[in-house]
Amino acid sequence: MSATNAKAPLRERRTIDVVPDSERHGTPRSQFTLWFGANLQITAIVDGALAVVFGADALWAIAGLLLGNILGGTVMALHAAQGPRMGIPQMISSRAQFGVRGAAIPLVLVILMYLGFAATGTVLSGQAINRLLGVDRPAIGIVVFGVLTAIVAIVGYRLIHILGRCATIIGIVGLAYLVVRLFTTYDVGTVVGVKGFDPVTFLLAVSLGAGWQLTFGPYVADYSRYLPRSTSERATFWATFCGSVIGSQLSMTFGALVAACASTSFLGDQVGFLGDLAGPAIAALVVYLVIVVGKLTVNVLNAYGGFMSVLTTVTAFGGGSRISSLARTLYIVGFVAVSVFIALAASADFLENFKNFVLVLLMVFTPWSAINLIDYYLVSRERVDIPALYSASGRYGAWRWAALVSYAAGVLIQIPFLAQKMYTGPITNLLGGADISWIVGLVGTSLIYYPLAKRTSCAPDAMIYPAQPGTADAPQAGAR
Repeated sequence: MSATNAKAPLRERRTIDVVPDSERHGTPRSQFTLWFGANLQITAIVDGALAVVFGADALWAIAGLLLGNILGGTVMALHAAQGPRMGIPQMISSRAQFGVRGAAIPLVLVILMYLGFAATGTVLSGQAINRLLGVDRPAIGIVVFGVLTAIVAIVGYRLIHILGRCATIIGIVGLAYLVVRLFTTYDVGTVVGVKGFDPVTFLLAVSLGAGWQLTFGPYVADYSRYLPRSTSERATFWATFCGSVIGSQLSMTFGALVAACASTSFLGDQVGFLGDLAGPAIAALVVYLVIVVGKLTVNVLNAYGGFMSVLTTVTAFGGGSRISSLARTLYIVGFVAVSVFIALAASADFLENFKNFVLVLLMVFTPWSAINLIDYYLVSRERVDIPALYSASGRYGAWRWAALVSYAAGVLIQIPFLAQKMYTGPITNLLGGADISWIVGLVGTSLIYYPLAKRTSCAPDAMIYPAQPGTADAPQAGAR
């Protein structure tokens, strides 16, 4: 880190504007610790448990989750690799495909995703805080966690990375201890490999793993954009991929084993079960603290990403790329307040609702990921007019119909393949209940979008950056 960066204030100044070279810092290693720490947490444990809860053998569930994490993590890390080269938030970059205003359509769904994950995380973390404080009123823990989330998100990028490093260390120690306790408390060997391979539940496990990773796609570059422009895309990809996939797989594997050993006890009270598993009271308190730190890391990412998405939507119609510190604070506080309200009103049927929530997100985000990656890597070939992303009258215009039509088609073609609580597609029935909608969405959208994008591409001959040290309002061409 340069001397200038070392003296920079802890509180982040940037929002959706371009990060100038003078403020770039860090190494890809920071992406590993951020995403590793963000995935060593209780919601990932619950996600892994779902595969077993809904019928899979623990062994096949772990294998399916691993395959899903690898597939989804590959897509997620390809988004991350865009960050250092462009220096802009992930959803701003999608304006090159959807148009400055057209990008607001998937953004509305992104905001709902952030609110959903923030609310579910707040429910579990609130339970852990209540146990730490020795109180019984759910609202107390939920509100306290909401306040902590808002504070870290308001400070921004630097504190988020510090929290990620802390969560990595604390998460490793906490998870290792719980694994030891699980194996000494239960005969794990007797619940693994007792059922044969079932393609339906195996594909559910794959979908849960892939869905977990794919939902990071809309904001993963928000954190890699601060890396120096010269940072290797390959290094950024692998650091992000390994951090996210390894962290989530460790948590989900533990979740699958927990569900296999004590499904009834775990289903009734996920937080309480982990505290009881820890053993002595002091150990249980430490585990509750581990839960809070792990969830705080990822919840801050949701709040930060939600704020960025709301701001991206607003500026698409109102113009501009910078806001005041007060406005930034109000956006974040407002987002967190809504997520806290949802958490307070959350249904008791947490696991079933969470499973359906994750799988529905797959339906709306796989087409977006396909369009963004196909365009950036295969059509535009990493050539973007960055200043034009901030003006509806620029190169990309307000609406780009190739992407919008492809996105709508990508969502619709998944419907016959859905396996949801409220609706099961006809092809899903023919497949015995296996949900492969996200695969259809990813591949189908790519095949629809690529020929349309090739014919309508308006990519520049070279990457165009804004003037340094500056803002997106003063364009300056320059290939790298």
